[in-house]
Amino acid sequence: MSKLTMTRRAFVAAGSLLLAGCGAKEEPAQTQPAEEAAAEQKPAEDAPAAEATSTGSAKDKRILVAFYSRADENYPGEWLEVGHTKVMAGYIAEALGADTYEIVPVEPYPEGYDDCCDQALEEQRNDARPAIAEALPDVSAYDVVFIGCPIWWGDEPMIVRTFLDGVDLSGKTIVPFTTHGGSGLGNVPANLQAAISGAQFLDGLAVTGTSVDDFHDEVVNWATGLMSA
Repeated sequence: MSKLTMTRRAFVAAGSLLLAGCGAKEEPAQTQPAEEAAAEQKPAEDAPAAEATSTGSAKDKRILVAFYSRADENYPGEWLEVGHTKVMAGYIAEALGADTYEIVPVEPYPEGYDDCCDQALEEQRNDARPAIAEALPDVSAYDVVFIGCPIWWGDEPMIVRTFLDGVDLSGKTIVPFTTHGGSGLGNVPANLQAAISGAQFLDGLAVTGTSVDDFHDEVVNWATGLMSA
């Protein structure tokens, strides 16, 4: 067995791959209402038109669901139109009446699974900060920020760290969530606590990426339970 094959299997054990996109814009950041996030869980051709309206939040908390997700080729050899983390983010946003912000890279990750594995590892080794296409959201309007991502090599993708470097989340309540191929939350909770000072951290939730379609109720019950406590 080659070293490359072994390292790629380690990547699988560390998590599954999810949705990416591109297209830089200079307009102010737009967060997405829950109705739109729920609609985008399905491929575009099946998604109903969503209204860009504001929604209430659980117990009047102002909630943002920020996430990175990637589609394309995923383990084990499946092609996704919508990434697993984006599906999970949609469940949370719809349940809580939250806004969403998708972290989209200027340069998409490779469509192929093996190539994406290699690039993700190289970015970790270089402590890279891939550029984000959209302007960052004004997080000052929110009380609670859910932060979601796939697990790559045991950690969050480096573009999530770009997001964390660019927003001030001090004083917020932070909730991690991940999709993965075997590593659960990985190092994400510890990494978020190291990156964000002066915040309150709640217990996160990890869902196996290939099973996310079956975990709607569990995700909703977890999210609503946290916000009703």
